[in-house]
Amino acid sequence: MAARARATTRNSARSGRRSAARKKAGVSTPRKSTAKAETRDLRARLKAGPVICAEGYVFELERRGYLQAGAFVPEVLFDHPEVVEQLHLDLVHAQLLAMQVIGERLRHVGARVTQALTYYLHREKLRVIGREKDLVPMNRAALAIARKVARRTGTLFAGDLCNTNIYDPTDKSSLREVERIFAEQVGWAVDAGVDYFVAETIAWVGEALMALEAIRKYSKVPAVVTLAIHREILTRDGFTAAQACQQLEAAGADVVGINCHRGPKTMMPLLREIRAAVKCDVAALPVPYRTSPEQPSFMSLTDPCCGNARAFPVGLDPFLCTRQEIFDFGREAFAQGIRYLGVCCGAGPHHIRALAESVGREPPASRFSADMSRHAFFGTDRKIRKIQTDYRAKL
Repeated sequence: MAARARATTRNSARSGRRSAARKKAGVSTPRKSTAKAETRDLRARLKAGPVICAEGYVFELERRGYLQAGAFVPEVLFDHPEVVEQLHLDLVHAQLLAMQVIGERLRHVGARVTQALTYYLHREKLRVIGREKDLVPMNRAALAIARKVARRTGTLFAGDLCNTNIYDPTDKSSLREVERIFAEQVGWAVDAGVDYFVAETIAWVGEALMALEAIRKYSKVPAVVTLAIHREILTRDGFTAAQACQQLEAAGADVVGINCHRGPKTMMPLLREIRAAVKCDVAALPVPYRTSPEQPSFMSLTDPCCGNARAFPVGLDPFLCTRQEIFDFGREAFAQGIRYLGVCCGAGPHHIRALAESVGREPPASRFSADMSRHAFFGTDRKIRKIQTDYRAKL
């Protein structure tokens, strides 16, 4: 009984510290689950609160040794499907506000997303690596894995479209092929029962509009469309991010915004302009890298320790954002009225946890958020020996 009482006291203290941190951050304490929170309607969930979506699966899989940098095609779906499923679960663990077992299912509080790993799984990318014959089964495998995780955890199940790398507004044959790519990927995702679509990392407004048109034509679910803004401040067809998002909103997108390429510091100014320009919900999913005004995209970063060589894609480690930087980004974006939040290429579950905590969430992974009070040298707990704390200055 005494041990149980001590454990209860520790848990209460930990909960109190998190509540104090949320209060300091200016975010509210999470509410308990309601039937309404379980809806699979993205728009309803956005109305109820922020939605967290993890992207950038290909970078994390490359780091884990299951995907080749360069083509970035997720062949791991065939080679090790269990690894993809576990990554989805790792990210869910970092996102969910709370989970409890009901029967054989996990149910959660709040709005989180399991996004199908169909990024760079379209016809053109598979043609480049000589695996066009695997187009349909690989897409269906990605969708099946994501659906399994989403339905088990109660997260939203998102389909994914992305940049085709062949869009050319002056080439009619290119436009026909882009239309084909989007149509077939939307069709497979509809068959799988996605709750909504993400069209992401698209640098041409024209291509983004084609992706949105396919979603509208072949499905009846909401659409999130996010643009990639590279080193140049304009899209590849000459529009500001705000102008581009206005066009997407007018064409029927439910959520518009930016993802990938830019880190928190160089994405935030563009997000403010977008938020002021549109009435719909806005999405913000930066890469977790320290981009700067001089090098505003992660592809433009150069490392002075390596002869100013381009850091992308496998030399980006020195530029990685801390969890606190992601927390600060999430808090600022949410304060700007941006409710669809995530982190893209380079993100790990620890970044997603920090983002979730920045908007007042307490996912299961928060149980293991840093608590230095019991550290051997820096701890403040009365059980830490003085001989250790006196040595801090010499560490």
